[in-house]
Amino acid sequence: MSQGSDQFVGDIPQTYDHGLGPYLFDGYAADMARRASASDAKAVLEIAAGTGILSRKLRDALPSSTRLTISDLNPPMLDIARGKFRADEVVEFHQADALHLPFAPGAFDLVVCQFGVMFFPDKSASLREAKRVLRAGGRYLFNAWGPMSANPYAQLANEIAIRLFPDDPPGFYKVPFSYYDKKIVTAHLKEAGFSEIQSETVKRSIEVADWAPFARALVHGNPLIDEIRARGSVAPEKVVAAILDGLRQRLGPEPATLPLEAIIFDARSATLSTGD
Repeated sequence: MSQGSDQFVGDIPQTYDHGLGPYLFDGYAADMARRASASDAKAVLEIAAGTGILSRKLRDALPSSTRLTISDLNPPMLDIARGKFRADEVVEFHQADALHLPFAPGAFDLVVCQFGVMFFPDKSASLREAKRVLRAGGRYLFNAWGPMSANPYAQLANEIAIRLFPDDPPGFYKVPFSYYDKKIVTAHLKEAGFSEIQSETVKRSIEVADWAPFARALVHGNPLIDEIRARGSVAPEKVVAAILDGLRQRLGPEPATLPLEAIIFDARSATLSTGD
C-alpha cells in the first residue's frame, strides 16, 4: 500500500504527533474512545493507528482486561505509539496493511480507525478486511474528515500548494478530504457486508494561541514535505510562511479559532466472516 500519501516516515511522525495532534486529532480521539468504550468488546483492533493518539485514549477508556491490538503500515509511526504505553499494559503492536490484515477471521469484537480510511488505495477492500476480522455482530467504528470547505485550514494549504507549484501542484491535501459523502461510504459498507450503519457529522472548534507551530506542522507533519522537496522549486519554509499568513488572514490573528468537521461511521458485521 505504498501510494506516497500514506508514507509517514523520516521526521514526519514526530511533527505529526506534536504539531498536528493537539489541534486536529486529540479531540476526535477522545470522542472515538468514548464511543468505543460503550461496547462490551473483549478484543479490539485499531488499524492505521499512526502515532497512537487514539490508541492511548482507547487504552485509558477500555477496561484494563480488554485486549487492544494496535496496527499501522508505517513502523516509524508505530515506534512513537509504543512509547506511550507501559510494559504492563494489555496491548500488542503489529505492522499491518489495512488491505491485508494479518489476523484470523472473527478475531475481534471491535475494529476502530481514526482518519485512516481515506488513505487506503482500495477502500472497499479495506472494509471487507475489517469485516473479515470481526466476529458476528462485531462493530466497526471509524471517522473521516468532512469536505475541505468545512475544514478551511486544509482548503488554504491546498490552495497555497497550487499557487506556489502551478505546473505540478502537490496533491497530498486532496487525499484526507476525499471520503466524506455519507451515501457513498454507507453503500461501500453495505457492499462489504455491514448493517445497522450510522453516520454522524461532528464539528469542533479549537482555540489556537499561535498559528506558527500549526502552520509548520501542516507542511512538515505529513507527506506534503516530501512532495515539496521532490519538486525543489520552492523552499519548504516559504510554503510555511505562506500558510501562516493565510491562516491569519482567513481565520484571524491569534488568539483564533480553528473550525473542524469530521464524519463518524458506526456499523455492525451482520454475519460471521468466512475469510473469503
